[in-house]
Amino acid sequence: MNTVVVVRVWMPDRPGALGQVASRIGAVRGDVLAIEILEQGAGRVIDELTVALPDEGLASLLTAEIDAVDGVSVENIRPVDIDRVDPNLAALAVGAALAECPKEDRLDVLCTGLMRIVEADWVAALGVDGAVMQLGEAPDLSWLIAFLAGSEHLDEVDDAAPSDLVWAHLLGAGLNVVAGRSGRPIHERERIRVNLLGRLADALI
Repeated sequence: MNTVVVVRVWMPDRPGALGQVASRIGAVRGDVLAIEILEQGAGRVIDELTVALPDEGLASLLTAEIDAVDGVSVENIRPVDIDRVDPNLAALAVGAALAECPKEDRLDVLCTGLMRIVEADWVAALGVDGAVMQLGEAPDLSWLIAFLAGSEHLDEVDDAAPSDLVWAHLLGAGLNVVAGRSGRPIHERERIRVNLLGRLADALI
């Protein structure tokens, strides 16, 4: 039975590098379903590849094959649902739901959508006095509030941003929405996606 995995790969930003990786995927009978560039710069690129494999047991062999390409390394590989929605389409769906739902439901739609898009362990919407909404087990809320208050000088792609947190300042609503996950760093494109959704939600809330 086919299984679908998402592979995050660091590779040199040079012609042919992605083709070499794709060739290694083909060598284990993998089929590339989608490619997303998460980050690019300083001669490196981080790609997220969605790959269908004929057998779940081939995931470790796939990792070894990709790692064998010169200058390439696998950051993370994980199985996902076979009907997993592309993150960009998922973000558009959340934006449409925000526009269509009653105003009082929009914060819930945003937080629930971020939980899915970021594949987060937790999401929290925070006001000056504490959590307005929380999904999952967030860290100490007083620390989060203090951190976000001091993060207003950072933009969504700042290198100083912690790799396990992503957030959006909803200035008009007087809220911050923050999501966190462990095990996989949050990269530039994910931060941009969350920031844009936050801007849309702020205009609607």
